[in-house]
Amino acid sequence: MFEIEVRLDEPPVVTMVGRAVHGTAGLADLFRLPDLWQLHLYRYEADLTLNGAPHTIRPGRVSVIPPNTTCHYRYRGPSEHLYAHLRLPVTGEPRTVPVMQDAGPELPALSTLMGQAVAAWASTRVRATAEIWAALWRVCQLSPPARQSGRAGPHPALDAAIAHIESRLAEPLAIPDIARAAGVSHNHLTRLFRAATGDTVIAYIRHRRLERARHLLRESTLSISAIAAQVGIPDLQAFNKSCRRELGASPRAVRAAPNRPTPPRPPGTAGEWRG
Repeated sequence: MFEIEVRLDEPPVVTMVGRAVHGTAGLADLFRLPDLWQLHLYRYEADLTLNGAPHTIRPGRVSVIPPNTTCHYRYRGPSEHLYAHLRLPVTGEPRTVPVMQDAGPELPALSTLMGQAVAAWASTRVRATAEIWAALWRVCQLSPPARQSGRAGPHPALDAAIAHIESRLAEPLAIPDIARAAGVSHNHLTRLFRAATGDTVIAYIRHRRLERARHLLRESTLSISAIAAQVGIPDLQAFNKSCRRELGASPRAVRAAPNRPTPPRPPGTAGEWRG
């Protein structure tokens, strides 16, 4: 057992979180949780066998163990970890993750999230559940597998480029700067976007800017000029043209239209990225 599938489209049902210290009464534990998942963040070295499959525990490693798994721990002394016992949704997009992996640069964030969950558990269990849900999402993104739900996983450079764009939609965005932030060449970045979205980097940026503009036009009382500036198209004439091309109407018409959900684009259409 080296990889498992988890579904996180809805929050988990957390039944317990805490800090545990093992290896004080004996150097071995053998147990299973018939109905519950286990999330562990380790602070010690030990050996773990899950349904006969060996795994090595080291400080900074995190595990996600499915229900009804026989767990055989062999400790080397007092061993502390943070844990959560929970039920995960059975519907939604499956995500394949290693049972055991290094937290790496995510260790401080995971330690904070799980520590906050432990602190909140006694008084505010909804808060604790939110912290564990966020921790699970981070665990799922530690080492993206080659395939998720039959689709090729996103290239790390594509993730970096998307993050750079999303945090700077209000600013001028130049392809060379995005490529530099992603650590790839201009041409390679273009190929990555073409493969993921079926369109260019510029088309992706335009779609994301106008998607944000649509939201602000429909949901806020900001002026049209302020919205144009917030989405990185401060020239009102250019903003008007972009709205007509991308949204099919002028900014005023978009604002006046009935407020109904925006239909999702079918997979593979321009401007869509699926990770």
